[in-house]
Amino acid sequence: MTTWNFAPFVLLFATSAALAQGQIFLCVDASGHKELTDSRKHASCRALDIPGAIPAPARRAESARPRAPAASPAATPDSFPRVDSSEQKARDADRRAILMEELNGEQAKLNELRKEFNNGEPERRGDERNYAKYQERVASLKDSISRSEKNVEALKREIQNIR
Repeated sequence: MTTWNFAPFVLLFATSAALAQGQIFLCVDASGHKELTDSRKHASCRALDIPGAIPAPARRAESARPRAPAASPAATPDSFPRVDSSEQKARDADRRAILMEELNGEQAKLNELRKEFNNGEPERRGDERNYAKYQERVASLKDSISRSEKNVEALKREIQNIR
């Protein structure tokens, strides 16, 4: 079995981080444990002299940063294909019919789930002799009802957004 000494790797990592941060300190506690840090924690910490270390530039204030100008909306080019208004109305009508069909199906599913849920007390099945299985099914029904309600709301919003 090989034993690895990670101290050189830690020192290498801390040194590379120090190059980006500026000054690095070596702190030794009373029991002899060594710690590399970017701030002097106590009097026993000494600054390390790392050749080639470049201090990080001072941070600028947030308000001093130049902000990018807001992008203006692009104009539609003349060569962009356009849809005839009657064609668009037909597409919107088809879309509305599809969404209404989905909404009706989702509402029927929601009604069926609520009926099975029975106000939080669904009837136990024969295969649910273990109460934990029953509780899992009740939790699953709650999740399904919640998801179905969200779907119904999303479909209603989508139908309202049709021109």
